[in-house]
Amino acid sequence: MRSPPPPARRPQSPLAAGRPQIGPALWTTAALIALVWVQEIVDLMGFGGRLDFYGIQPRVPGTFWHVLTAPFLHYGFPHLIANTVPLAVLAFMGAVRGVGRFVVVTLVVAVVGGGLVWLLGRGGSVHLGASELIFGYLAYLLGVGWWERTPAAIGVAAVAGVLYGSILWGVLPSNPAVSWEAHLFGFLAGLLAAALLHGRRPGRKVKRSGR
Repeated sequence: MRSPPPPARRPQSPLAAGRPQIGPALWTTAALIALVWVQEIVDLMGFGGRLDFYGIQPRVPGTFWHVLTAPFLHYGFPHLIANTVPLAVLAFMGAVRGVGRFVVVTLVVAVVGGGLVWLLGRGGSVHLGASELIFGYLAYLLGVGWWERTPAAIGVAAVAGVLYGSILWGVLPSNPAVSWEAHLFGFLAGLLAAALLHGRRPGRKVKRSGR
């Protein structure tokens, strides 16, 4: 009897885990940092800071879509400079697992985290800044370590925790000029993204009973 032909390989999804994508992760991180810097330069030099209007304005009708713009806006260069390094480091650590997954994580953090800020944040204020993404990426990396529990995932989570775990104090109300809501809800959205993308641990095979 002839042995059955080997099953055809399915094309790998862009969201599937694979080898570290260092090159694409570097380009993606560079593009993200360039985006926030170019935007801030254009805003301050060409619009006098008026683009900050497109931050999140809690419960203001017709502004929900600002959740897509708020993470890329900043209150001037000091605010942007403070966010640049942690944004670059955590974005690279997330993107190296796959650019497709990184894009999904970014959308989840922006839409879910920003949506909660719009719904529950302090009214009469404008919430903006990449710190929402920073907290989201940190939570995502920690969540991947928890759900996957592979040596690589745990190692990355440990490095992220050592580097930036101290910022988690930022989820508590302290400075009224700082959007702790964006920190808190960005972090929760990052955990949600990790659960959605990595909730099933790899390496588990379903055994089929033979007849």
